[in-house]
Amino acid sequence: MIDARLLREAPDRIRAAQVKRGLSPDVVDRALAADESRRSAIATYEAKRAEQKSLGKLVAQAQGDEKAELLARTKALSGEVKELEATQAAAETEWDEALRSIPNPAANEAPAGGEDDFVVLEHVGTPREFDFEPRDHIELGRMLGAIDLERGAKVSGSRFYFLTGIGAQLELALVNMAMDQARNAGFTQVIAPSLVKPRAMEGTGFLGQAADDVYRIEGEDLYLVGTSEVPMAAYHSDEILDAEKLPLRYAAFSPCFRKEAGSHGKDTKGIIRVHWFDKVEMFVLTTLEESYAEHQRLLDWEKEFLDKLELAYRVIDVAAGDLGLSAQRKFDCEVWIPTQGKFRELTSTSNCTDFQSRRLDIRQRGASGNTPVATLNGTLTAITRTIVAILETHQQADGSVRVPEALRPYLGGLEVLTPVSSAG
Repeated sequence: MIDARLLREAPDRIRAAQVKRGLSPDVVDRALAADESRRSAIATYEAKRAEQKSLGKLVAQAQGDEKAELLARTKALSGEVKELEATQAAAETEWDEALRSIPNPAANEAPAGGEDDFVVLEHVGTPREFDFEPRDHIELGRMLGAIDLERGAKVSGSRFYFLTGIGAQLELALVNMAMDQARNAGFTQVIAPSLVKPRAMEGTGFLGQAADDVYRIEGEDLYLVGTSEVPMAAYHSDEILDAEKLPLRYAAFSPCFRKEAGSHGKDTKGIIRVHWFDKVEMFVLTTLEESYAEHQRLLDWEKEFLDKLELAYRVIDVAAGDLGLSAQRKFDCEVWIPTQGKFRELTSTSNCTDFQSRRLDIRQRGASGNTPVATLNGTLTAITRTIVAILETHQQADGSVRVPEALRPYLGGLEVLTPVSSAG
């Protein structure tokens, strides 16, 4: 959540941040009103509680009719105190909900507007031109015996799939390649749980704007995560970290689950937009001051991985209205998909500053006391879309696929993926 002092001392800044995201600034006035009501409720309760304690001392010293009268007053006062305590609790809840509903103010550098208002920062590589009609990943996956969509739908429904044979090998190769790169860069490797308690999901901001895209386990207080950012953010919840040990860098593998709410009719074929996929996610805890440079480092690591796969891509600065609740700034790497003739998001990295750590109570112990840390996340590889990009970019006329050189050691030295069946 945002710093309450920032709301009180610079409300116009928060109003401007809301407008930049395309949201109503009215939430600021509601939060300030809730804060005033909360402060008033606290003061009234404490005054009445003090009166109750003072009366209790008089009762202990009184006798006869005076004591009876004081006891009657004490009983009436006790009822008032309980009512005021309930009023205070309700005011605290209203204030907390109002504060949590306000997104992280976008960075000054982030473009204003919505999904289509991003700014392209750079292009890397040149989209491949073919001297034959390129096949899409669905046909290539069938020819290679790598992707089985029909049985995925039969077993689990739409937007599900099986990776088989070389498809399964590709996933494991990409995961190992990503983990090796992360480990060599100083990240601690993690296998993270895909089921989390509500606090982890809410603390990372995924029960706000993104709630419709989250799977909840009925009858249990658990959610399926859409990214390992969620368990990794909660990993150090309610902890005070040693500032000298920051940054803490983790590379976490986990399955990811998304309802894809609002995507009806989009990418219904293939494995571009699915309900489940596996991912290696970088997650960092550091100081607020260092978070901005760390954000650039995460982007550089993402670009390094895409460069190894010999893919053409662009880097965009995501507009404020498309940042999500927690991010202050986000960069996406969008890879060129030949048969679609456009760039598609493959990786993303966000600086969430101290927004998540305030919700999850993660602090650092420093010379100036205990202060919230900054959290950042960045996708190293989202498997299904990475496979799509590799198959379509490196395909050859006969349906075979050239393996990028950096990936070959993870496939036993294999240089070419060979079809096991003909087209059609």
